[in-house]
Amino acid sequence: MTNTLSYSFFETAIGACAIAWGPHGITAVSLPEAHVKELRSRFARRFPEAKEAAPPADISQAIVRIQALLKGEADDLADIALDDADLPAFNKRVYDAARRIPPGSTRTYGEIARELGDPLLAQSVGQALGRNPFPIIVPCHRVLAANGKTGGFSATGGIDTKFRMLAIERAKTDNAPSLFDELPLAAPPRRSH
Repeated sequence: MTNTLSYSFFETAIGACAIAWGPHGITAVSLPEAHVKELRSRFARRFPEAKEAAPPADISQAIVRIQALLKGEADDLADIALDDADLPAFNKRVYDAARRIPPGSTRTYGEIARELGDPLLAQSVGQALGRNPFPIIVPCHRVLAANGKTGGFSATGGIDTKFRMLAIERAKTDNAPSLFDELPLAAPPRRSH
């Protein structure tokens, strides 16, 4: 098996994406973009040693699942093989925690920091997610700042892309009750005799 990287582009319900892979799994994914030409140029600059190629069966299956997720089908993508060998150990731990967030759910940077053992790591969690090479598969869009605020999102399209993906997953992104949340029942009026 060679160590060459390959990449391919594919369409989703909300734009074009790119995916790169090597012999040990997926090495990168791009978030959806409106302009394929710009995405193609950016991905070629990011991976100058890689060659555009038709995806093998396992990568094709990952693409189909990403496309389904971005159409609103619930799939956590947690079993898709990623090549994270060159990533810092802390980032791997953050990405593992993010991969456990199911579609339609969100967590905060602080919650992930607490899960990792130190609530003071919230900013470091955010920085690791900002360097996430596997967006969508490692769902950094499901991680919000405290009180349902967006937090950063450095992808093309920024916060709009983050909220569009959360809306597709029907995720609640603020503390306001939805139509279907349980509200406390009011006490019945007291009757006077």
